[in-house]
Amino acid sequence: MTISRRQFLRLVGSSTTSVVIATHLKVLYGRAAQVPTLGYGPLQSDPNRLLDLPIGFQYRVLSKAGDLMNDGSLLPGAQDGMAAFINTQGDTVLIRNHELSTNARIGVLAKSRRRQYDPRGKGGATTMVISPDRRLIRQYASLAGTVRNCGGGATPWGSWISCEEDTSTPPGSFSKPISRPHGYNFEIPITATGPVFPLPLKAMGRFTHEAIAVDPRTGIVYQTEDRGDGLLYRFIPDLPGALHVGGKLEALRIQEYPQANTRRGFPVGQPLAVDWVPIEDVDPAEDTVRREGFNKGAAQFTRGEGICYSDGSLYFVCTTGGEEPFGQIWRYTPGQPPDLGGALELFVQPDDPSILDFPDNLIMAPSGDLMVCEDGRGDQFVVGVTPNGEIYPFAHNALNQSEFAGICFSPDGRTMFLNIYSPGVTFAIWPEGERW
Repeated sequence: MTISRRQFLRLVGSSTTSVVIATHLKVLYGRAAQVPTLGYGPLQSDPNRLLDLPIGFQYRVLSKAGDLMNDGSLLPGAQDGMAAFINTQGDTVLIRNHELSTNARIGVLAKSRRRQYDPRGKGGATTMVISPDRRLIRQYASLAGTVRNCGGGATPWGSWISCEEDTSTPPGSFSKPISRPHGYNFEIPITATGPVFPLPLKAMGRFTHEAIAVDPRTGIVYQTEDRGDGLLYRFIPDLPGALHVGGKLEALRIQEYPQANTRRGFPVGQPLAVDWVPIEDVDPAEDTVRREGFNKGAAQFTRGEGICYSDGSLYFVCTTGGEEPFGQIWRYTPGQPPDLGGALELFVQPDDPSILDFPDNLIMAPSGDLMVCEDGRGDQFVVGVTPNGEIYPFAHNALNQSEFAGICFSPDGRTMFLNIYSPGVTFAIWPEGERW
């Protein structure tokens, strides 16, 4: 007997009897036995063929690629990393990346050339303002002229850091020409009402950026690198809250295993003492930041992607890590003070694509469970991960087989925001009673 993930979710969502059937499918299908006992219950088939969610949850489409924005431009697709903030009027400000290369048909545009980092860049970010009743008030471009803005992260001082997952330098290639170096982070304050002046934060490093998370206690920014031999970095700003002023870039080293490759061979739950090695050439002409760090003993992480901070620790994914390359979730707890290094442990590694298949963006939910977007093969899910490392499905892409991205929560914790990367759809999701 063969059953796909899509068929399984429809099976367990069809009736009470299917919960019993699911129990007997435990061996056949790793996710089956978890559905009745973990999370929010079985997923229900969406008659609109967009999002399958548990009973008691609802969603609203806020915007989709091709919509006419309030600045007169069309909303691009490739909707990726995202974060939510509150403004002085009590509205939610949602800042969203667009992972677009120079050959994209529709890009993020700025009317002023000074606000377009690279005239040939099509990537960037857009800002949405959402009312308390989860309705779109307006949306507009807020960063333009960059390339492949994949992930990023929110800061405690009210801004979004948009990360370029591209290290191209002029002239680029015949099919993807560029005019300025890429591979930087850019900052967008929530107060921006149009494209910001695009200042590359060069001291944070020029590499294949994926995402960032800030430790609010120290202002230190942790950064992932989406490469098979990528590193985990931290940026210690000279002036917390003012990243443009400069600072110190470092890479994580496992003390007992210098130059470790963490893809396989590490048991789940074993704390590892770590420290940090300095990166001196933070803005190299070539893509060499990770090589410098590795030569100094830094650990390699296999496609580091989403990262988030919660309750004194940072959680980050390695999309293709594991004994089988289906993904890992790591937890790093900084030392106090940070110079003590802290501890790293492998938090989750199922080595089973029916349970976890290429994790990507992630965020901590108000419930205390991690919510993780998959970027795997076939059907795509948002999965929840309990504090004990147990995994359950929370949402299923019923539209197509595109990845989920941009998962985040409103500051009041009432609403989850989520993207389907392609064709580019942004959702608001909330439970009955509005308590997660």
